[in-house]
Amino acid sequence: MPDLMLDALVDSLKILPFLFLTYLLMEYIEYNAMGKLTKAIGKFRRSGPLFGGIVGIIPQCGFSAAASGLFSGGVISIGTLIAVFFSTSDEMLPLFISYGVAADRIISIVIVKIIISIVTGFAIDGMLAALKKKRIKSIHDFCEDEHCDCEDGIFKSALIHTIKIWIFVLIVNICLNILLSSTGFMNMSQFIGNRAWLAVPIVCLIGLIPNCASSIVITECYLNGIISSGAMMAGLLVSCGVGLLVLYRSNHSLKENVTITAAMYVMGIFWGFVIEFFGIAF
Repeated sequence: MPDLMLDALVDSLKILPFLFLTYLLMEYIEYNAMGKLTKAIGKFRRSGPLFGGIVGIIPQCGFSAAASGLFSGGVISIGTLIAVFFSTSDEMLPLFISYGVAADRIISIVIVKIIISIVTGFAIDGMLAALKKKRIKSIHDFCEDEHCDCEDGIFKSALIHTIKIWIFVLIVNICLNILLSSTGFMNMSQFIGNRAWLAVPIVCLIGLIPNCASSIVITECYLNGIISSGAMMAGLLVSCGVGLLVLYRSNHSLKENVTITAAMYVMGIFWGFVIEFFGIAF
């Protein structure tokens, strides 16, 4: 039990600086440069999924947490958020490197992840635009929802935001570590490994668990030949570290959060089966 709590603490501490810098930026936009920065972000908003897909591949779950905060404040679009989530590799890259996986193999997986992330992000934003579904959300609304006493200065306000989110993430991470350590995911993965029609949706569901343990299990199962490339990709696309935790804590629209999670799951399964259908192997 102490080891599980320590692991949860370490995982949560990794995102702490990202959370603080994100909320500090949001407070700065709110109180010092709302007009100029909002216009600048607006100009590049349509290109958000492109930048999200590229930046997200950096092996740090802090980027997905930061993206959740920016989305909750209305700074980035749903497509950009999902592009970051899909691109985020969490523990995949460190494990590949530590296992001595060939560089060309790692690069091919990373490139495919980036392409899928960007395409998915643009597709979602394009679909919402076609349906004229415009999300009206501002950083000011986010501040009011959080009751953060913003008038006392941006540093104090950002710190309050950060502490609230971080405590929530820490508690959930501890609970998830206890759950994951007692359920034997490896045994279940061995059962579904050779059944692609079953493996893709189940591994994708495991990937949605907001904890680095899910990406570790998926990556190790793939490296040990237990699951296929399609199942691996489906799971790792939706495995965005604590990004979903931060989203559910910082964005107060449960319906929107559930819709985003469901969209990620459906798209993850879709891309997993595409890879299976074309027999793509890494």
